[in-house]
Amino acid sequence: MKLKILNFKGTDLAIFHSDKVLINDVQDALDIIGNAHFQGSNRIILLKENITSQFFDLKNRIAGDILQKFSNYNAKLAIVGDFTAFTSKSLKDFIYESNRIGFINFVNTLEEAKEKMGSL
Repeated sequence: MKLKILNFKGTDLAIFHSDKVLINDVQDALDIIGNAHFQGSNRIILLKENITSQFFDLKNRIAGDILQKFSNYNAKLAIVGDFTAFTSKSLKDFIYESNRIGFINFVNTLEEAKEKMGSL
Protein backbone atom coordinates (compact mmCIF):
# COMPACT_ATOMS: atom_id res chain seq x y z
CA MET A 1 0.00 0.00 0.00
CA LYS A 2 1.22 3.46 -0.84
CA LEU A 3 -0.13 6.61 0.81
CA LYS A 4 0.54 9.97 -0.78
CA ILE A 5 -0.41 13.26 0.87
CA LEU A 6 -1.20 15.86 -1.74
CA ASN A 7 -1.90 19.49 -0.94
CA PHE A 8 -4.67 20.55 -3.30
CA LYS A 9 -6.09 24.06 -3.04
CA GLY A 10 -4.74 24.35 0.50
CA THR A 11 -6.21 21.04 1.67
CA ASP A 12 -4.20 17.90 2.41
CA LEU A 13 -5.63 14.87 0.64
CA ALA A 14 -4.67 11.30 1.53
CA ILE A 15 -4.49 9.29 -1.69
CA PHE A 16 -4.11 5.54 -1.25
CA HIS A 17 -2.74 3.31 -4.02
CA SER A 18 -2.49 -0.46 -4.01
CA ASP A 19 -2.71 -3.41 -6.36
CA LYS A 20 -4.90 -5.21 -3.85
CA VAL A 21 -8.04 -4.67 -1.80
CA LEU A 22 -7.35 -2.34 1.13
CA ILE A 23 -10.79 -2.34 2.74
CA ASN A 24 -12.41 -5.71 3.35
CA ASP A 25 -14.15 -4.83 6.60
CA VAL A 26 -14.69 -2.15 9.24
CA GLN A 27 -11.27 -2.66 10.83
CA ASP A 28 -9.55 -2.05 7.49
CA ALA A 29 -11.54 1.17 7.12
CA LEU A 30 -10.44 2.26 10.59
CA ASP A 31 -6.81 1.53 9.64
CA ILE A 32 -7.13 3.68 6.50
CA ILE A 33 -8.74 6.51 8.47
CA GLY A 34 -6.05 6.23 11.16
CA ASN A 35 -3.22 6.30 8.61
CA ALA A 36 -4.67 9.37 6.94
CA HIS A 37 -5.25 11.16 10.25
CA PHE A 38 -1.69 10.33 11.35
CA GLN A 39 -0.49 12.09 8.19
CA GLY A 40 -2.70 15.10 8.93
CA SER A 41 -5.61 14.51 6.57
CA ASN A 42 -9.27 13.69 7.01
CA ARG A 43 -9.94 13.62 3.27
CA ILE A 44 -9.32 10.24 1.72
CA ILE A 45 -9.25 9.09 -1.89
CA LEU A 46 -9.44 5.39 -2.76
CA LEU A 47 -9.86 3.48 -5.98
CA LYS A 48 -12.98 1.33 -6.32
CA GLU A 49 -10.71 -1.69 -6.79
CA ASN A 50 -9.22 -1.10 -3.33
CA ILE A 51 -12.59 -1.77 -1.67
CA THR A 52 -14.10 -5.24 -1.41
CA SER A 53 -16.71 -5.95 -4.06
CA GLN A 54 -19.10 -6.86 -1.23
CA PHE A 55 -19.20 -3.15 -0.36
CA PHE A 56 -21.27 -2.56 -3.50
CA ASP A 57 -23.93 -5.12 -2.53
CA LEU A 58 -26.04 -3.05 -0.14
CA LYS A 59 -27.98 -6.09 1.12
CA ASN A 60 -25.08 -7.22 3.31
CA ARG A 61 -24.75 -3.82 5.08
CA ILE A 62 -20.95 -3.72 4.71
CA ALA A 63 -21.07 -0.33 2.98
CA GLY A 64 -23.17 1.17 5.76
CA ASP A 65 -20.92 -0.22 8.48
CA ILE A 66 -17.75 1.02 6.76
CA LEU A 67 -19.11 4.44 5.87
CA GLN A 68 -20.41 4.90 9.41
CA LYS A 69 -16.78 4.81 10.57
CA PHE A 70 -15.87 7.56 8.10
CA SER A 71 -18.73 9.62 9.49
CA ASN A 72 -17.82 8.89 13.13
CA TYR A 73 -14.25 10.07 12.57
CA ASN A 74 -15.20 13.01 10.34
CA ALA A 75 -13.24 11.54 7.44
CA LYS A 76 -14.47 12.49 4.00
CA LEU A 77 -14.10 9.92 1.25
CA ALA A 78 -13.93 9.90 -2.53
CA ILE A 79 -14.12 6.54 -4.29
CA VAL A 80 -12.74 6.66 -7.83
CA GLY A 81 -13.96 4.26 -10.47
CA ASP A 82 -16.46 3.35 -13.13
CA PHE A 83 -19.78 2.63 -11.47
CA THR A 84 -21.83 2.23 -14.65
CA ALA A 85 -21.59 -1.58 -14.54
CA PHE A 86 -23.68 -1.68 -11.37
CA THR A 87 -27.34 -2.26 -12.19
CA SER A 88 -28.85 -2.23 -8.70
CA LYS A 89 -31.34 0.63 -8.38
CA SER A 90 -30.70 0.83 -4.65
CA LEU A 91 -26.94 1.19 -5.23
CA LYS A 92 -27.47 3.82 -7.92
CA ASP A 93 -29.76 5.72 -5.53
CA PHE A 94 -27.17 5.36 -2.75
CA ILE A 95 -24.43 6.75 -5.01
CA TYR A 96 -26.67 9.62 -6.11
CA GLU A 97 -27.60 10.57 -2.53
CA SER A 98 -24.02 10.23 -1.31
CA ASN A 99 -22.79 12.55 -4.05
CA ARG A 100 -25.62 15.00 -3.37
CA ILE A 101 -24.71 15.25 0.32
CA GLY A 102 -20.99 15.32 -0.47
CA PHE A 103 -19.47 13.62 2.59
CA ILE A 104 -18.90 10.42 0.60
CA ASN A 105 -18.36 10.86 -3.14
CA PHE A 106 -18.34 8.37 -5.99
CA VAL A 107 -16.39 9.89 -8.88
CA ASN A 108 -15.00 8.80 -12.24
CA THR A 109 -11.47 10.22 -12.12
CA LEU A 110 -8.72 11.14 -9.70
CA GLU A 111 -8.98 14.75 -10.86
CA GLU A 112 -12.68 14.81 -10.02
CA ALA A 113 -11.89 13.31 -6.60
CA LYS A 114 -9.29 16.01 -5.92
CA GLU A 115 -11.76 18.72 -6.90
CA LYS A 116 -14.48 17.27 -4.64
CA MET A 117 -12.17 16.74 -1.66
CA GLY A 118 -10.47 20.09 -2.11
CA SER A 119 -13.74 22.01 -2.13
CA LEU A 120 -15.43 20.57 0.96
